[in-house]
Amino acid sequence: MARLNLLEETRFEKLPVSVFENPTAASLSVAHRIGDLIKEKQKNNSKAVLGLATGATPIGVYAELVRMHKEEGLSFKNVITFNLDEYYPMQPDAAQSYVSFMNDHLFDHIDIEKENVNIPDGTLKLEDIPAFCLAYEKKITEVGGLDIQILGIGRTGHIGFNEPGSAPNSGTRLVTLDDLTRRDAARDFGGKTFVPTKAITMGIGTIFKAREIILMAWNQKKASIIKKAVEGEISSEVPATYLQLSDHVEFILDKDAASLLTRFDTPWLVKDCIWDEVLTRKAVIWLANTLSKPILKLTEDDYNNHGMAQLAVEQGPVYNINIHIFNKLQHTITGWPGGKPNADDSQRPERAEPANKRVIIFSPHPDDDVISMGGTFIRLVDQKHDVHVAYQTSGNTAVWDDDALRFVEFNIDFSEKMGMPQQGMKDIYQNIRSFIETKQPNQVDTPELQSVKGLIRKGEAIAGARFCGLDDDHIHFMALPFYESGKTKKNPVTERDIELTMELLQKVKPEQVFAAGDFEDPHGTHIVCFNIILSALQRLAKTESWVKDCWLWLYRGAWLEFDTFEIEMAVPLSPQEVEKKKFAIFKHQSQKDRAVFPGDDAREFWVRAEDRNRETAEAYDKLGLAEYEAMEAFVRYHF
Repeated sequence: MARLNLLEETRFEKLPVSVFENPTAASLSVAHRIGDLIKEKQKNNSKAVLGLATGATPIGVYAELVRMHKEEGLSFKNVITFNLDEYYPMQPDAAQSYVSFMNDHLFDHIDIEKENVNIPDGTLKLEDIPAFCLAYEKKITEVGGLDIQILGIGRTGHIGFNEPGSAPNSGTRLVTLDDLTRRDAARDFGGKTFVPTKAITMGIGTIFKAREIILMAWNQKKASIIKKAVEGEISSEVPATYLQLSDHVEFILDKDAASLLTRFDTPWLVKDCIWDEVLTRKAVIWLANTLSKPILKLTEDDYNNHGMAQLAVEQGPVYNINIHIFNKLQHTITGWPGGKPNADDSQRPERAEPANKRVIIFSPHPDDDVISMGGTFIRLVDQKHDVHVAYQTSGNTAVWDDDALRFVEFNIDFSEKMGMPQQGMKDIYQNIRSFIETKQPNQVDTPELQSVKGLIRKGEAIAGARFCGLDDDHIHFMALPFYESGKTKKNPVTERDIELTMELLQKVKPEQVFAAGDFEDPHGTHIVCFNIILSALQRLAKTESWVKDCWLWLYRGAWLEFDTFEIEMAVPLSPQEVEKKKFAIFKHQSQKDRAVFPGDDAREFWVRAEDRNRETAEAYDKLGLAEYEAMEAFVRYHF
């Protein structure tokens, strides 16, 4: 019976899928499967042939294999490897090369024979590539074929670098990279213009010959493409769907990557559910959106015809369910994000008391505060709360070199105008200019250039916070050490990052903390900054009584909004407030027009924020609630 239930739950899935709680658990599972294969081959005195992938996804697998080698004696003497792909052209010693990646994460730390390592050659002459690709395929065949091929998946649905349009029987070849793939790689190269336009990749036909294929995917960014690959129709537009044709494939996912699969996203379509408050809200909103109906117009037939008959039976009549969910959504809307004084707060998202709260808005970068919650920021100040803003990092990697030069030139001209000494600044200027003229893609800026870029962003942040109504003594620049390396790949978090955060929290003793909850930012800074705040609050909670009265609210903005069913506080904005928020964002001139790290959204940050806030308001309106110009959304985090 249990097997029948599982088949019903997964009936939309066209290939085997295993879901783990987190990437660490999933990576350990894959690493141990590889380790077991290597040991089994050793017993038989034969070679283990591995197809390997690069990118962030397999790093945990390689780390565990290295640990097994160092601590458990796992030998790789009998292992032959073939990597999926390599950029073209690409020098093997370049930081972005897959040769460097594999050496850094695996080969330099194990006892594999170097002659058993095979990676496509990014230094070949163009005319030599076809012969190389044929030889690559032949070598795989000569050593007995791939025992295991591990894969990641790109947001285009590519496996290896087999982009949309690839044929299911394709072999190793030179390909042109999709624009989205290049945008995703831009951070590693210091900008999309420096990302190669081509790559050498194993073909889908080559991958299919492996005796076992494991595709891994982590985090919410991959959820949409995973749903297409697992539940969609086979199509050259999503090359990973070809894996549905294999009898030897398994998808290994963390729960975030699996979150849009039917059994997790809309489980009422495939099984009986335990209808708690959150699932009920999600299902009713889904039903209303699916049928383009306001919540209060949903009928018994609507529930019965869309997999929600169990809910109607257990909690009906359905009109009572509709009213309950409608009221819950209504109660999330408030014009008083700090709580409404002298009001009944039993149905409000925030407490009425204390009437004037101490508030810290943590901003990972110097513009996240106004982009994500600028309207609420202004509202909190206007309603006389004691608001502080804390910029956790300098954001100094996200300023264009020519902007930095312009500011130093201004400084020199200003000094001359004021009759002040200029030689020292001129020397710094020449050093910076000489560096920029010979700067390589993704090269770390000099300390002087980092300082200039940091000061540019600091000045913009001060202007934005002042525009929102703050005095200078309520504006804090934390310069958390993990970020201040000047590199796109940041240093690990240290105790000092947490201590600095604890010191500020202890100084203010806030009743409200706002923190960035959009963890899909392309640079990964937001999740790091959030975890630092969380660690600081959890430590303080052990000794400080004020922490129990401190509520932590998460905001989102530039990258991804909360789903409607998740929202616990929605702050409506008038047309005038939308304009004022926009002007606060405009204070960040270095991020306007074209940002250094825009992600895969071509819109400017202020446009993204404006559109997203309007979309949130429209979502509420379509469900039958009041119509507002825009809304900023928040979710409370219980630590």
